[in-house]
Amino acid sequence: MILTLTANAALDRVIFVEEFVPATTMRAPRFLECAGGKGFDTSVALRGLGQRTTALGFVAGYYGQLLVNVLTHYGIDVDPIWLAGETRQANVIVETARARHSHLMIGALPVTAADVATMLARFAAHLPAAAWVVAAGSLPPGMPSTFYRTVTEQAQAAGRPILIDATGLPLLDCLPARPDVVKLNQDEFVETFDLSGGELSAVVEAAHQVRQRYQLSTLVLTCGREGLMVVTEAATLQAQAPVQRAINAAGAGDATSAALVWRRRVGDSWAEAARWAAAVGAASVTTEGTAEVRLADVDHLLPDVRVTRWL
Repeated sequence: MILTLTANAALDRVIFVEEFVPATTMRAPRFLECAGGKGFDTSVALRGLGQRTTALGFVAGYYGQLLVNVLTHYGIDVDPIWLAGETRQANVIVETARARHSHLMIGALPVTAADVATMLARFAAHLPAAAWVVAAGSLPPGMPSTFYRTVTEQAQAAGRPILIDATGLPLLDCLPARPDVVKLNQDEFVETFDLSGGELSAVVEAAHQVRQRYQLSTLVLTCGREGLMVVTEAATLQAQAPVQRAINAAGAGDATSAALVWRRRVGDSWAEAARWAAAVGAASVTTEGTAEVRLADVDHLLPDVRVTRWL
């Protein structure tokens, strides 16, 4: 079983329009209600890949119940922590003519110290059955920035590998605990480490420095059309799948996380895990649902993924 942790969940309402035109009346031919929050989305992708997963997270109110229903429909073992208030909504505007999407977030679900303690206790209870842990996403109001460090230390104490997908201060506070995998996208990496951006080569060089500074085992960057960069002590690998026309790219990075932990769990090398992760991320953007993956699409793309060694 792969355990996912979502502190800041949302119900995604994916709304399809041909093109978003401000100050006009637009008609949406259809919409979907999907899971939101990086950990929950990783569980959605894992189910598409045929893997068992337990999803732990905060939910509340009417939208929280809809979110739990969505997760249950996928066959995910959901352990919801119910709070007062209302789960966030994420309106995902998908422009079919431009193959792009935008997020409009509504609301926030604050947590208390008691709520955090409950989550950590539930997390500890699930750890013995977990082969891997994925803890991902932003933190809600009231959650300490050290939360991911605490989660990492709990996983390590239980002998369970963990992937952290976070940005900003929550990630920086976590790095001294040295999670097994740290993952974020290129823009998040540049912002978190206050870089000037630039060419991919400069970003990868900065990633090497960050990995060495914090003595991390593996740092993974998702870089859009440039694919996936996996930075380890032994090598730096770039995995690129054929570029797909995106239907809904929301959750593609979480699908990548799902593939990484799945393939590492079954014993793949980092080169092979990166190959699968690139194919899964590319396949995910061709589905309408957030982070949804069809294994048949992954199998179709896999032979055309190119994995190259940088260093």
